[in-house]
This record gives sequence, C-alpha cells and structure tokens, in this order.
Amino acid sequence: MNSEIDPTISVHGLWKVYGPNPEKIVGSADAFLPRAELREKTGCTVAVRDVSFDVSDGEVFVVMGLSGSGKSTLVRCLTRLVEPTAGEVWLEGEDIRAASTQRLRELRRSRFSMVFQHFGLLPHRRVTDNVAYGLEINGMSKSARYERAMEVISLVGLEGNENNYPSELSGGMQQRVGLARALASDPDVMFFDEPFSALDPLIRRDMQQEVIRLHHEVKKTMVFITHDLAEALKLGDRIAIMRDGALVQVGTPEELVATPADDYVANFVRDFPKSHILTLRWIARDPTSGEDLGGPILAPTVIVRDAARQILEAGRPVRVMDGERLLGVVTADEILSVIAGPHHG
Repeated sequence: MNSEIDPTISVHGLWKVYGPNPEKIVGSADAFLPRAELREKTGCTVAVRDVSFDVSDGEVFVVMGLSGSGKSTLVRCLTRLVEPTAGEVWLEGEDIRAASTQRLRELRRSRFSMVFQHFGLLPHRRVTDNVAYGLEINGMSKSARYERAMEVISLVGLEGNENNYPSELSGGMQQRVGLARALASDPDVMFFDEPFSALDPLIRRDMQQEVIRLHHEVKKTMVFITHDLAEALKLGDRIAIMRDGALVQVGTPEELVATPADDYVANFVRDFPKSHILTLRWIARDPTSGEDLGGPILAPTVIVRDAARQILEAGRPVRVMDGERLLGVVTADEILSVIAGPHHG
C-alpha cells in the first residue's frame, strides 16, 4: 500500500459479537434486532456492528457515544486487545488482524500506544521509571531511556516531579505521567479511551488543552474515545457518533452541528451553542438584488461567535469571500438566528 495517499488507519466492515457462534450473527438479519431480542433468540450481543472509517495522518479522530454504544470495544478491536469477529483493520498499510502475537507485541511497543481512564501506573516506581517503563521493556539502555523520559516529562509539563511516586501526585498529574509514558516510545498512533472522565472538570479542561497543545507540537495521529460532546467538539478534527454498536454519523464538528444525520445526533448537539462551532461558510446566504455590498469582508473560516460583534455593528451585509469568490453575505438576521439558541439557526 502506498502510505503517501493511504490513510494511517483504515477500518472496513468491523464486527465484534459476544456469545455462542458469533460469526453466524455477522451480516445476518438477526444482527439488527434490538439487543434484548437478539440475546434472547441467540444468546449473542453485538458490541460493534459493521463499522468502517479511515483516519488520516496527523488527524484527531474522536469516537463518541453513550455508555454501551460500543466505542471502547471498537478502540480495543483496533489494537486487538479485543479480537474482532469480522472485518479488516489496517494500520499504516499493515493488516493488524493478520499480525502474529509476536508482531502485535512489537506494534504495541513501537507503533501505537494507549492511554486509559485508569492510569495503570506502577506505584513502587518514580515518575521517571514509570515513563521509561516501555523503553526498558524494549531493551533501551538506561542512560538513553532516562534521557528520553526527561524529554517527554518536560513535554507534558511534569518537570520537578520526576522523582515523585504516583501516590504523591494529583489525578491530573498522574494522567500526565500516563500521557508521557504513551509518548515515550514515539508511537505513530495514540489511542485514548476516555482518559479524562475520572478527573474533576477543571483538571479535565486542563488535560484537554494539554492534548491539543501536544497534538500541535508532536503531530501524532490520535483516536480519542469519549462520551462527552463538549470534549469531542473541542478535540476532534472529525467525530464519529456511535449508537448500539453502529456508526450513526462521521463528520467535522461543524457538519455534526449544522447537518445532523438524524434525531439521535440532533439531540446530542441540540444544547451546544452553535455560534461556538459554526463558521460563516454555514450561515452565508445569497445576496438579494439591490443589496449594498460595500460593507466589510470576512473569510468563510471565521467562527460565528468571533464575527458576531463586527457583523452586528456593520449595519449592512458583510461579504463572505473565499479569495476572489463571493460565497454569500451575512447580516444581523443570520447571526441572531444562530445565537438565539439551540432551537434556532
């Protein structure tokens, strides 16, 4: 496969069925029965149902859903911590399902890493040794692994804590150790399974900012699992929404907010302020004949919230221009219809 054009992660027709003869459920009519009915009829549960998506190099791809939607099972299938029942998983052109146990171990050590909700730190080891643990298993010399550990400790803002034990750190600091450990082996792909859901809201927000900052600095491809819409919208380049094991919609935060695929997605995004997500591209309308087009010009990528004051004060239509091309105009009416609330715009 040509990695220049191929996605970093490619998933095709992925299924995970628990119960007797799970492969018989794959693709069958029974697979689409309500969960309780399926369990009663076959003794099986479908955790992941015919899921396909690609993740580009350097993208933050967020998988979101309520408890029981299959999102954690999905991410575990990608790394084969859980064995898929059917389907394909490709990582940088390599067929993960065909990998031997030995090869899988190598991949987990060097190519991808995971950050879980429960940090799994070694309580009897100092921060430096926790961060360097994977490098030690990989056989790196002591001096080289400590040098690398100190680099990532600095990267995640843990300087001064390298000689502490995990019990001496707050939950947020412990999660930074988990993050540093995942970064230490310089993986190509990082998987996050609800890593911040046990943290209190303020620390959680700090850690989200930390992931955004790290992403800008180290440009890793990231797959991030969460049940929190605000977290998904904040972190994701694209978001996949899951329900009952299946993907309901995959799109950018803007696409989900502006054009939800169904009532399930619409309910998810309903209470989130659209003005914080939508850009002028989504609300620009065609100018009417005789409309004064001498007013200000803004780019289509400007977020509605950031443009609101200028447009409200302009007193005339604001042109939305993509280079030389007029995409449309925005007036106070369009701005107010978005800001007026979740049930408008």
